[in-house]
Amino acid sequence: MGAPDRSDQAVAIVGMGALFPGAPDLHTFWDNIAGGADAITDVPADRWDPVFFDPSAEEPDRFYCRRGGFLGDLATFDPAPFGIMPMAVDGIEPDQLLALRVARAALDDAGGDAALRDRGRTGVILGRGGYLTPGLSRLDQRVRTAQQLVDSVRTLVPEITAARLAEVKEAFVAQLGPDRPESAIDLVPNLTSSRIANRLDLHGPAYTVDGACASSLLAVDAGVRELRSGRCDLVVAGGVHLVHDVTLWSVFTQLGALSHSQQIRPFDRRADGLLIGEGAGMVVLKRLEDADRDGDRVYAIVAGLGISSDGREVSLMKPSTEGQLLSLERAWAEAGLDPDSCGLVEAHGTATAAGDAAELATLARFFGTASGGTTGYPEGGGAVVGSIKSMIGHAMPAAGAAGLIKAALAVHHGVAPPTLHCSEPAEALTATRFRTSGTRVDWDVDPAVRVAAVNAFGFGGINTHAVLRAHPDALRGDARASAPVVAGARGAGGGDTFPGGRVLLLAAHDAEGLLAQLDAVDAGSDDHRLVVPGPEAGPLRLSVVDPTDKRMALARRVVAGGKAWRGRNDVWYAPEGLVAGGGGVAFVFPGVEPNQTLDVSDVAAHFGWPLPERLGETELEEQSRDILWAGRILHAALDRLGVRPEVMAGHSLGEWSGLIATGMVPEEIVDELSNGLLPNRLEVPDVTYLMVGAGLAAAEAAAADLPGVDVSHDNCVHQSVLCGTAEACAEAARRLRADGVLCQELPIRSGFHSPAFADYLGPFRETYDRIGFRPPSVPLWSATAVGPYPDDAEEVRRLSLRHLVEPVRFRELTEALFERAGIRFFVQMGYGSVKAFVDDTLHDR
Repeated sequence: MGAPDRSDQAVAIVGMGALFPGAPDLHTFWDNIAGGADAITDVPADRWDPVFFDPSAEEPDRFYCRRGGFLGDLATFDPAPFGIMPMAVDGIEPDQLLALRVARAALDDAGGDAALRDRGRTGVILGRGGYLTPGLSRLDQRVRTAQQLVDSVRTLVPEITAARLAEVKEAFVAQLGPDRPESAIDLVPNLTSSRIANRLDLHGPAYTVDGACASSLLAVDAGVRELRSGRCDLVVAGGVHLVHDVTLWSVFTQLGALSHSQQIRPFDRRADGLLIGEGAGMVVLKRLEDADRDGDRVYAIVAGLGISSDGREVSLMKPSTEGQLLSLERAWAEAGLDPDSCGLVEAHGTATAAGDAAELATLARFFGTASGGTTGYPEGGGAVVGSIKSMIGHAMPAAGAAGLIKAALAVHHGVAPPTLHCSEPAEALTATRFRTSGTRVDWDVDPAVRVAAVNAFGFGGINTHAVLRAHPDALRGDARASAPVVAGARGAGGGDTFPGGRVLLLAAHDAEGLLAQLDAVDAGSDDHRLVVPGPEAGPLRLSVVDPTDKRMALARRVVAGGKAWRGRNDVWYAPEGLVAGGGGVAFVFPGVEPNQTLDVSDVAAHFGWPLPERLGETELEEQSRDILWAGRILHAALDRLGVRPEVMAGHSLGEWSGLIATGMVPEEIVDELSNGLLPNRLEVPDVTYLMVGAGLAAAEAAAADLPGVDVSHDNCVHQSVLCGTAEACAEAARRLRADGVLCQELPIRSGFHSPAFADYLGPFRETYDRIGFRPPSVPLWSATAVGPYPDDAEEVRRLSLRHLVEPVRFRELTEALFERAGIRFFVQMGYGSVKAFVDDTLHDR
């Protein structure tokens, strides 16, 4: 059945951000969900000491399970874009920083700063538990445990002197890191939300809620109420959990709630407990009428929310079907929808015996035991129930956010994702009208009848339930959602095509010009379909995917209205142009960074371009060649679209990408440069790179009297890199940390951009001697010379060799591009920290 018009209550999800095991961002999270990726692993050694694992022990400080969902290397945070001093990072609870990162990503997904029309009416509400977090744990150890240790030693060794006891305490406390009294405020739990409001300059309500595993949906409910009351126009809501402290593991071990088989199997007859996960998920909420007015993309509509408690019917630790039923009844009553329309339930699904039994009983009693028909259900026979916990573990206060994001993307894309490890469904599941699926199921029905629900039930009997429905203009099926929508590819018929249909691309100097072009297209002219407009065509831009009569009529209304339209119903309109306000555009190619991943195969496949074979004997060699190829593909794609910069630049290896993109390297030798430039074994013996969370002056001071260490990268105001012998870098790190500066050794040993590489230039000199360098088609600015590359081939050769042994002066290059070249728009051509370096250097300019 269709959804009734409840615009007075309906709230839209217009942006989302996600960071969960195996997924650094929303796009990867959805790919993992739809593809059934299992992100469960053994606990990393840096999360808790392996000594705690003992399957046979029953003591509270030993655990029979050691698997779960972990962020691992994905839990990174760059403080520079947020104006946070690197030296302050160590004292801040990690979940606060990751929450800030995910909140920024969610707002960017909703349209960035343009979506923040009134910062005074933008709120932040997050679910966060009251667990023993890393910062609080260190404080407790510094204050309480250190004294308990001294008292115990004094009792066991009565003859020990006071001086020796002081040494014992000092040695214990030294392991906890530097004591910064000014960081005490960073341990206040509500700073998880307050820091987001502070760093993003938001002036609406900002607070945290704690309802155990229901916290995220409680935060979303509070956000919906803020919007309906009129107090807020935009709310960031969700949850965060980054706690794998041994005390948390001890609690779940003593409860017997962890899986003895170390496998989480929601709704499977073999289910024997949960696995702990972590992560952060946030949604950007907006009144539906406002989202429709502004042309926002709407992932899903929050039609109803219900909250209840179990009362005293059962114990605090045993879930109550009656209490859960009450939350479902309240949510569906508020939504005004028939429960029989529900095609997907994202369940709480913890895989504990009591939890699964109560939840399945709730589903059977509320939704019935037999399908009322196929309308609204995914293909294959009835509604689907799933649990994201089968893929990432139980993320505690963030679990509801993970489930909500999964369900919102499911109704948006028309896909019912799989649930893992439920090959033998529990008998209680067969008594419901729901089924699990081990593979993704197409949900290709009219969005008007695409309805899903989300459960999040917390310890102590707090129950939350959300009802979502698709926007009428949501994607129908998943074909378009998974295909790269890159306008400008030439199809066999000469038109601009993508897998879902043709793309109309128009540009003009004013709205009247655009409307005239739309009339010409309606009159039968295909001219505007065949040409990608260049800068001379005018700043106003309009794009219509698969331009049906309905979409053309909408495009005409959008242009006449004069406001930006961000893609709803596959129409995009930029009334001030893509590059507004004047100033030049620079393409900036990133260099090699740790844990770098970049996949442009979808772009290459779209344009019919081949990809190179995997080459190289070391990870660094493979990564370097991948970066060069990615730069070529991304530049070629933008060039095909008519997007061209005034200048180009690169960071480290990115400067070679610039040599290729500007045409300075002849086409006939480009492949040799990409595949054969780098010699085997790109490693210099006894060379270490040390990332310094401070600028050039601090790095130079730390290395001033140390032989064998030099500054290799001046990246931005608050980051530089030292390169030298392991011993010299270790001493520099000791000095910097003593001054409160954050340092980190990097897993790269190439020796590039330092004197240490001088004896390894031979293969590069031989390669350069074979290249007849040409003048650039677009100026390429060097991060070595902090100016444009010369035209003379021999001078280019010399500068390129200098680039290998002299420091990367990227901060100075950014300043020069801004001040001397008039660049105001920096386009990062791939994965990396270039954007963060530029943001930190130019800051509010």
